[in-house]
Amino acid sequence: MEMENLISNTLLFNRTSSTFKKQVCPLQDVAPNMINYKNLELIKSYISEKGKIVPSRISNVSFRKQRLLRKAIQIARHLALLPYTVL
Repeated sequence: MEMENLISNTLLFNRTSSTFKKQVCPLQDVAPNMINYKNLELIKSYISEKGKIVPSRISNVSFRKQRLLRKAIQIARHLALLPYTVL
């Protein structure tokens, strides 16, 4: 084998700052008191078509905001503002 034709592993597997983009929480500008069961427009954007809560690894929401969203969704479901499941 010729060594000239091989691509080095450092070019293939090393990530640089230009290839890796840090993900930013979409709710970073939203105040924590705005994430509550009354704000249905915000809550509905983080619920899937079947009524499940979208995980933070997909929605890029931070850990603390995801906890607030989950609690708000649970309260809204309990008060019958949101359905538990969608058929």
